[in-house]
Amino acid sequence: MKESKKNLGSAKYGAHHWWHQRVTAVALTFLCIWLIISLTLLTGSSYDAAYNWLKHPLVTGLSILVVVFTIYHLSLGLQVIVEDYIHTEITKVITLMLINFSCLLLGLTCCLSILFVFFGGN
Repeated sequence: MKESKKNLGSAKYGAHHWWHQRVTAVALTFLCIWLIISLTLLTGSSYDAAYNWLKHPLVTGLSILVVVFTIYHLSLGLQVIVEDYIHTEITKVITLMLINFSCLLLGLTCCLSILFVFFGGN
């Protein structure tokens, strides 16, 4: 017997996507508050002080979380825009592929940069 899915709209997957957007938004609220306070406290510090701040394991981990949640939230939001406003199927697929590739590339670049500092690269 088939289970009836209710209140998910015609696509049948909206609730999952909606929850991911909300969870990333809540996580980003706290992470961005931490980041803004931290960067404000670093105002006027030397390059070495900022570099050493980023080398701290907790700061490195939180910075990577900021990047990952931000990029994922961005990807989810852009996906909704594309699905709502682009009606040609091939254009929609190509645009979504470009968005996902760009977000992946940006996220990897940011995370690798943070890890490069953490592991002592100059």
